[in-house]
Amino acid sequence: MSDDIKSARDIALEKIAALDSATSDERMKWKFTPKGVQLAIKYFKDCEDLTAVIAAYPAEAQPFVKSGAEKVLLDNVQLPYNDVVSARNNKALDAVLYIKHDKAAATKMLEQIKHILGHYADQGEVQRKEAQALLKQQFEAKIKQAVKAQGGADGDDTGLGINVTTLPQFQEELRRTITQMDNQYLSLLDEYKRELRNIK
Repeated sequence: MSDDIKSARDIALEKIAALDSATSDERMKWKFTPKGVQLAIKYFKDCEDLTAVIAAYPAEAQPFVKSGAEKVLLDNVQLPYNDVVSARNNKALDAVLYIKHDKAAATKMLEQIKHILGHYADQGEVQRKEAQALLKQQFEAKIKQAVKAQGGADGDDTGLGINVTTLPQFQEELRRTITQMDNQYLSLLDEYKRELRNIK
């Protein structure tokens, strides 16, 4: 038991020693990056002017504040499943442009992100409905074939009055299909967000 306490104490002492040897940039990062995170959260809640608030920080602290804010802003950019998410995306992307120094490069990348989000909003819903209709046809065909194989009724319906869209297997397959479609958008969106983070 005393060995466990001693090793925990040793670990704590090592961490304290590492803090003492930290550079001034590391200390600034530890102090001001969380401030940027808080500012971005406040921006979403209260529509606070990020540029004015960030400008109030000392010049040497501003890159760290911007970094913290940018992380939260970009983490909140998601596929626009509905109007609320779409509005939050626009708000986040507008704020990212304000805190970037290289406005031209940032604008170019933001346009690509907005294009992906717009395509998802416009075409994604159509694609999901088409996928659902195709999947429904496939499941209905399987059920008809199974009923026919067991000597059931011929004709356009299964004779059982089954709504295939309520079947757990259908729901699972639909979720899997939609997830695969969304992952294509998410992969590109994540790549663009990474590129945007690299722009100063």
